[in-house]
Parts: sequence; C-alpha cells; structure tokens
Amino acid sequence: MNAKAFAPATVANVAVGFDILGFPIEAVGDTVTVTKINQPGIVRVASIEGLDGLPFEPTKNTASVGLVQMLKDLQPNFGFEIAIEKGIPLSSGMGGSAASAVAALVAANSLLDKDQRLSNEQLLKYAAESEGMASGAIHFDNVAPCLFGGLTLTLPPKKGESAAPLTIAVPENIFCVLVHPDVKVATKDSRGVLKAEIPLHSHVQQSAHLAAFLLGCLRHDMALIRRAFEDCIIEGQRKHLIPGFDAVKAAAMKNGALGCSISGSGPSVFAWVDSKSTAEVVKEAMIAAFHANGVAKVEGWVSPISTQGARLVP
Repeated sequence: MNAKAFAPATVANVAVGFDILGFPIEAVGDTVTVTKINQPGIVRVASIEGLDGLPFEPTKNTASVGLVQMLKDLQPNFGFEIAIEKGIPLSSGMGGSAASAVAALVAANSLLDKDQRLSNEQLLKYAAESEGMASGAIHFDNVAPCLFGGLTLTLPPKKGESAAPLTIAVPENIFCVLVHPDVKVATKDSRGVLKAEIPLHSHVQQSAHLAAFLLGCLRHDMALIRRAFEDCIIEGQRKHLIPGFDAVKAAAMKNGALGCSISGSGPSVFAWVDSKSTAEVVKEAMIAAFHANGVAKVEGWVSPISTQGARLVP
C-alpha cells in the first residue's frame, strides 16, 4: 500500500517576518511517494529523482527525518519506504527541505490506521525537526505554510506547548513573482552571516513594518502593504550572497512591484505585485537584471499566494 503527496515551494520571511512568516506558491514543489513495508520502525529511502547528491541515510535526509521520529512515537506494526521527486532546486531559498519533509509526512500519515492519524498541527512538529536538521535551527516559516497553505504567521512554541500557525488573509489580486538565479546558497551558510544582536531602533522599525504589513493584508490596503514591505534587519546582511541583488530589486520596484526582498535564505528573490499582467512584466525585468549582473541561468514564476498546502495526489 502506498500514497503520494505534493508539497509546494514556499517563500519564507516575507521581508518583515524573519523565521515566523511564509506562504506557498503554486508553480513548483516536491512529490514524495511513501510505501508501507513489513519492517516496524524502519524508514528506507528507495530513490531520489531530480537532484543528485542528496543523502539516502534516513537520519540525514529531510524527507525521512520526521518519519523516523514519528515511527518512534507511534510505533505502528510497519515501516516506510520513500521515493522522492525533487522539483525545487537545491539551496534555492524556496523551501526545498521543508517541502520534502512535509510531503513525506502527509503521505505517510494517510497510511496510518485511522485512530493513529495526526492533525496538521501534530505533523508540524515532525516537519520542523526535519527542517532543523537541514538548516541547523528549528523554524516554522517554510514548513507551516507548506502544510497549511496561505500567508502563515507561526507563533513559536512555549515550553510544553505546540507551535501555533495563524493564516492571514491576503487580497485576491496579489501575485508573487519568484525568480531563482542558478546560484547555490546553503541555509546554514546564510544563517551564519547573521549578527547575533541588532540595534534597538532596528527592532522597533521591523516590528512596526511587520504589524503594518499584516494590517495592510487584512484591510486590503495596498498603500500600507507597499509602505511596510521593507526588511531593515536581515536583507542587508545577506544580499552580498546574491549577485546583482540591488539591481534585481530596483528593477522589480521600477516596474510596479509593491515590494521585493530575498526569498528565505536566498538566492531566490521574490516580489509582490497587485495584478497578474504587471507581475509578468516584473518577472522579466528581474530576470533581465540578473542576466545583466552575470547570472546566465535564471528561472522565474508568477503565482497567486496559494491557499493550498501539501496534499495527496494520484
């Protein structure tokens, strides 16, 4: 018996919400097929398609780490074999490790006996453990939107509690432009450049931006979204890892974007735009700016802020 699940790519941080805010896009994602095997407690990675060099060791692959822990906790009388189809580029800032983890958990969860099946809130814990293994720190800004869909703000767990994902309404005419240059930036390396402390005034400014951005989404206030769409803490520390970032951002803003910043840990760059036609123009302008700065291979997508998270597929 087997099950297959698709999990979408995600944009994390969303400029103003480092480690707590993210959303999925419809254009690309990972697919994982999970098969029951008659070996209780065992997780086996059978195949990986789409990317070379990923580990087959179950405790080192993000698609299997959460499953290993889930089997330890639930102790069903079977194990799992998984086949991974990677659609998200490696070290792209598009939530690839989260997508593999979430797709595997959603597929495996459907194979459990009905009385053992977990809610998405319960699966989130296992997905976060996989993400922590990949990036060196547990954070929810990719795994939560990948599971739940929509613009998701996740309150980190307090002692003895679970993380609390909250879905924020987004105006229907908002589109995301996501552009990926063929440059690898490992999440651990990108986190490694961040300073341990920030000035108080930067914290105050970023807090105001986050609050105003969320309020702008809830009010469908494009002017407020545009005004608040600015990362004054993380972007400046990471942009040197992305060739031509300043030019790419300037191209997006010149052609009508509401805001533009780094997707997750980079090197992908995203923008929000208030119409699909303008989004296509912004995408081409961003790609051209990367080309002008020496990046030959660049992919780009236009997507609504997807309300769908990971799901079972035929």
